[in-house]
Amino acid sequence: MASSTATRSTGSVKTPQATGTDRPVASKEPLSDRFNAWIVAHRTLSTWIAAIIIIAAGLFLWTQSTKRRSEEIAGRELQGARFAFESQNLPLAASELARIVENYSGTNAAQEGRLLLANVRLLQGQPPQAIDVLRDYAPGAGKAYRAQAYGLLGAAYENLGRFKDAGEAYETGSSAARLDFLKAQMLSDAGRAWVAAGDTAKAIAAYQHIVKDLPKEGAVTEAKVRLAELTKGAAS
Repeated sequence: MASSTATRSTGSVKTPQATGTDRPVASKEPLSDRFNAWIVAHRTLSTWIAAIIIIAAGLFLWTQSTKRRSEEIAGRELQGARFAFESQNLPLAASELARIVENYSGTNAAQEGRLLLANVRLLQGQPPQAIDVLRDYAPGAGKAYRAQAYGLLGAAYENLGRFKDAGEAYETGSSAARLDFLKAQMLSDAGRAWVAAGDTAKAIAAYQHIVKDLPKEGAVTEAKVRLAELTKGAAS
């Protein structure tokens, strides 16, 4: 009897092998937890950082508060100086304004006071003192005050017969001016100063600037007249 051998097929079960890429994924800690953990680990450093921030904030608030108080006090004192000026008490006005400029430097009131002080010096017939007040101030004056500062500086130079310096100051003031009528007026002043300085070419350039670039301003009429005189009617 032929015996048949029954071949029983058994499937071999493979055990999965861990590979280098099959690593457990570590769950990320929330940012707030990591931050808190860092603070705990660096407690001394964290304390110093917090203290520095608090001190800096306090200094900022104190500086702002002091600046506001200074501005308020300077503003009140400027009103008193203006009253003296309007009352034609020029010596008292000059004294008060000089004190405001010295004691409240950096405030708007001090900048206004400096311009008014220069004006007082001119009215007192003291152009050298007006120049002293303005010469170093004008280049760094606030935008709202720079054109006026150069205008007064030009007037002081002109009163001293320093016409070249006056022309340069007026032109710088015109460039700094934010209103067209003031630009035109200062260019007209510059043209006058250049004529007095004997620099006809610069005078013509100043008047031509008014005619070409600022034709709607009142100074244009005089500019045309001066141009006709300077060019013998060849240009208008």
